[in-house]
Amino acid sequence: MTRRIRIVEVGPRDGLQNEPAAVPTATRVALIGRLADAGLRVIEAGAFVSPKWVPQMADSAQVLAALDRRPGVAYPVLVPNEKGLEAAIAAGVEEVAVFGAASETFSRKNINCSIAESLERFRPVVSRALGAGIRVRGYVSCVLGCPYEGAVAPDTVAGVAAELATMGCYEISLGDTIGVGTPSAVARLIAAVEHHVPIDRLAAHFHDTYGQALVNIHVALQNGIDVVDSSVAGLGGCPFAKGATGNVATEDVVYMLDGLGYDSGVDIAALARAGDFITQAIGRPNRSRAGSALLAKAAAAPG
Repeated sequence: MTRRIRIVEVGPRDGLQNEPAAVPTATRVALIGRLADAGLRVIEAGAFVSPKWVPQMADSAQVLAALDRRPGVAYPVLVPNEKGLEAAIAAGVEEVAVFGAASETFSRKNINCSIAESLERFRPVVSRALGAGIRVRGYVSCVLGCPYEGAVAPDTVAGVAAELATMGCYEISLGDTIGVGTPSAVARLIAAVEHHVPIDRLAAHFHDTYGQALVNIHVALQNGIDVVDSSVAGLGGCPFAKGATGNVATEDVVYMLDGLGYDSGVDIAALARAGDFITQAIGRPNRSRAGSALLAKAAAAPG
């Protein structure tokens, strides 16, 4: 039986949230539709955060209202607090995500509180969401390195992940926010975390700053992780980590998975066209090597 790998597409939220120029609501809605057409079954649709801090996500309720929601497709949103959860519930969401960090300095820079304070802030959010029948996913950032503190201890990551799992997060995404991870570091991280959180509740989220994202994902797969976060066309970046590139490109992940014989359920040609659509729309270069190659090959084909 072919092993199935679930891809969580973060482009419409994580990939676009730091764009300096406003991305029209209709463009985000169209991108999400194209990603669903390509076979992606989990697509981050937005974030209910303060528009003062993340103006690009201010229209998340409008995006959700305009979506042609497909059966079997999840459209999770990020919520940082109870106010955000209230807005998400009003918008009819079925899944939300909370976002913590494994670095004290990064936590304070990113969400203005300590790690312990962030976890206390999340408890009522997770509890209320679960009480309303809404699934909750947990993110842990800076799991392999912090732009302010350097290397992060795997046991620290494991502690944060365990807290989120105990709260009721069905899955914990381990994020290499600044893309400094290497294969051996990834293996050590997973070994530490899985002592506290079962491997089938973990996901891999790698940025490609040092060109290690794909090999790190391969190591994560070899160590039993079956869920990978990625961003179409490699969109995104971290505003708190100077020089850090975006998430690994979904097209590159799917190309690798296809080559390894895994089943992602994604049509890579349709995915490449979705990447071309959004990069053209926002005037950004396409950071996916596989996507760019496939687009060039299609353009050169006769007829």
